[in-house]
Amino acid sequence: MAPPHGNDGHTFRPQHRPSRRTLLGSVAALGALGAAGCARVAAAGQNGGELLDRLRAQGVVRLGIAGEIPFGYIDKNGHLTGEAPELAKTVFKRLGVDRVQPVPTEFGSLIPGLNSQQFDVVAAGMYVNADRCKQVIFADPDYQMLDSFIVRKGNPKGLHSYQDVVAKKARFATGTGYAEIQYAVDAGYKQSDILIVPDQVAGLNAVEAGRVDVFAGTALTTREVVKKSAKAEATAPFAPLIKGERHIDGGAFAFRPTETRLRDAFNAELHKLKRSGELFRILRPFGFTKAEMTDLTAKELCGR
Repeated sequence: MAPPHGNDGHTFRPQHRPSRRTLLGSVAALGALGAAGCARVAAAGQNGGELLDRLRAQGVVRLGIAGEIPFGYIDKNGHLTGEAPELAKTVFKRLGVDRVQPVPTEFGSLIPGLNSQQFDVVAAGMYVNADRCKQVIFADPDYQMLDSFIVRKGNPKGLHSYQDVVAKKARFATGTGYAEIQYAVDAGYKQSDILIVPDQVAGLNAVEAGRVDVFAGTALTTREVVKKSAKAEATAPFAPLIKGERHIDGGAFAFRPTETRLRDAFNAELHKLKRSGELFRILRPFGFTKAEMTDLTAKELCGR
């Protein structure tokens, strides 16, 4: 869900929401297409793939991660953590695989690495979109992501949407390459008037210093960055409008296209965790709230 480590994590891409997750995943697509094609040929004739059986036999699954907080990373004590790895630990244990092993890589290398069998599954909170669905298969999303604004305490201008920003002639900022650039432009904001800053910390500083009225980012990161601020707050999460329709993205685990059996088994356990509320308990320590819980499906996101 990124620009440099710890940033908001999404990059402008028309029609899709995404972050560095989308941009780098798309850049990697050319290399991944060849690898994906090879994987399909190699596994032709298999009934949904044999990876699940192999993982159970060896007792460990290799997770592709991209070192992004809060999605999947190695903490200061050298331990694997993040919303996706912690979810993977629970799901794979239920599937009869007791251990997970991290395989760190750059975000743009996740899909090529998966399809060249450097690891078994992508556990990096990857956004599901049509481009990626041509290269991998996704479980249903384990979270969704909305936008939010950083504003001065009390939100004096009453800014709750990009349309509000335009109507009230607010001074607007967002991050380098963020999807929010296009959301503001689509709402009628002049792109040359947008203040572009490196990340959400710089955006908070700009709001606190009065250089802008609002900074736009994802609900998760804006919520976290204002926690210690005495001058600024985050607005309630909202979905930007794309061609008049609410746009919400979802992040999910990715699998090689031939491994439908593993993906389906993963989905079955994921849905049980959703119904029981255990999924939220796993994700909550990483800053996720009930607003990020979702019933979106990979099928509907792949079709966009």
